[in-house]
Amino acid sequence: MLTMSGKKRKWSDEYVKHGFTCITERDGSQRPICMICNAKLSNSSLAPAKLKEHFLKLHGDGEYKNTTLAEFKVKRARFDEKATLPALGFVPINKPILTASYEVAYLIAKQGKPHTIGETLVKPAALKMANLILGTAAEGKLSQIPLSNDTISDRIECMSKDILAQVVADLISSPAKFSLQLDETTDVSNLSQLAVFVRYVKDDMIKEEFLFCKPLTTTTKAADVKKLVDDFFRDNNLSWDMVSAVCTDGAPVMLGRKSGFGALVKADAPHIIVTHCILHRHALATKTLPPKMAEVLKIVVECVNYVRNSALRHRIFSELCKEMGSEFEVLLYHSNVRWLSRGQVLNRDFAMCVELAQLLQEHQHCHADCFKDSEFILILAYMADIFAALNHLNQQMQGGGVNIMEAEENLKAFQKKLPLWKRRAENNNFANFPLLDDCVSKIEDVCGLGDISVPMELKQTIATHLDELVKSLDGYFPTRASYPAWVRQPFMFAIETADVNDEYLDEIIELQQSQVQQQLFGTTTLSTFWCQQMEKYPVIAKKALDFFVPFVTTYLCEQSFSRMLDIKTKKRNRLCCENDMRLALSKVKPRISELVSQRQQQKSH
Repeated sequence: MLTMSGKKRKWSDEYVKHGFTCITERDGSQRPICMICNAKLSNSSLAPAKLKEHFLKLHGDGEYKNTTLAEFKVKRARFDEKATLPALGFVPINKPILTASYEVAYLIAKQGKPHTIGETLVKPAALKMANLILGTAAEGKLSQIPLSNDTISDRIECMSKDILAQVVADLISSPAKFSLQLDETTDVSNLSQLAVFVRYVKDDMIKEEFLFCKPLTTTTKAADVKKLVDDFFRDNNLSWDMVSAVCTDGAPVMLGRKSGFGALVKADAPHIIVTHCILHRHALATKTLPPKMAEVLKIVVECVNYVRNSALRHRIFSELCKEMGSEFEVLLYHSNVRWLSRGQVLNRDFAMCVELAQLLQEHQHCHADCFKDSEFILILAYMADIFAALNHLNQQMQGGGVNIMEAEENLKAFQKKLPLWKRRAENNNFANFPLLDDCVSKIEDVCGLGDISVPMELKQTIATHLDELVKSLDGYFPTRASYPAWVRQPFMFAIETADVNDEYLDEIIELQQSQVQQQLFGTTTLSTFWCQQMEKYPVIAKKALDFFVPFVTTYLCEQSFSRMLDIKTKKRNRLCCENDMRLALSKVKPRISELVSQRQQQKSH
């Protein structure tokens, strides 16, 4: 019987008497499987007549009858014994052909492409090239490679499970505790997705890997997030005792004091350190602006939106930029949630202020005169400079492998520069603000206003902003106790300065006397050096790795969400994207040769 909505046939228990069982695919469709030859028929074959036809053609004795289960078993044994599977075409796929199928599926997943592309593009293209270059014989061989949508999906799922098994095995065997970073977002189908990455020690190295991405199907409360992680840990024989730190964004769901995810984690495992992503804190710390600067930013955003929101004005502006020989032709939209957006928008707007002023003047826009005002231009130049510096600091803390010591060193250095920049600006030295400095000395080249100097009121505004920036950064990044000197310089550490009761002092003395370790220290990274000490000096190595294993940012999660946009599109909005994301993001490669061997063994039995 066909359903009205999905147009799919449904399984009936009566079909067992025809020698078939049933499986349910991911899309909900049901397919019959022959109990004798394991042939998987299509959903359209779920009809007594078609099932009888299969039975009579391959397993019947010339006349169909309702065979019992015991008779099915006898027929199956006779079927296997006579080796009729190969005779009827039910043979294991040739190893090179099966391997090729896995390799193509891996490439498709790595690029985040639809699963149908194997059958609609990859295979036709390969057949065409083989026919033209190698001949029909080669084309015939390639045509045997299975690349259907279901096959690619199956291969991707199989490889994803293998990668996960490798990562979980590494976590269980890791000599040190691992750390997590997690964040939540909403995908194209308005489904909340939780992404989790892990950092752990393996083979004398600190590695970062995609752990899982699972949907929060109902609410997105802290308890829901905790349950999702708990379930994953239970299914994979992991526990919170194996975790040293968790890094999340600053949302109340994650960092709420009483019922946030961090609080729930610490209730189960008090030893875990829960941290707020340093990039999110940096973005929050830089939001405060004095009234004049806030007004300039507001005008800039309004002018950009005025040009970009109209296709005609956008085209006219691009042509104007071409005619004037501008370096750029497109203005950038401002986004509050993007870390680098403000600095990029202000720098692009300043670089194109002459062209923008001309367009606004021609359209008699209310802000057209702003780009002819010297104070407005100077504030815009300063803001472009300071946010370019903040963007540079943000980029220093992005990427993989960043540890808390490196990040805080960069932050402290920037915080100490700000009072110096303020004193220089008060003395009319704007060397730290190149656009503002250039604007002051050559303002006539920018908007034809003639030589001017920065007015006292503007210098006071700049000083106020730098003071507020210092206070804001101090608030989000309070001064903490310095890290043990021996972590950074174990061979220059003075034993006399340490507490005599510290258990690691004996191992440090042994380490300092080792010429081999001194040579190793000078030729490798600090994190790798301490990973290599786990076997010989486990006490100090584990203590040192406490500063290298924890995540500092949720950068990998944010990066994975961008990849999710490529994988789960409007046309693929029902896709369960975890397996595709694992293959696309993981550095661990699937063991395809082993998977192929396992698949062939299953087919042969």
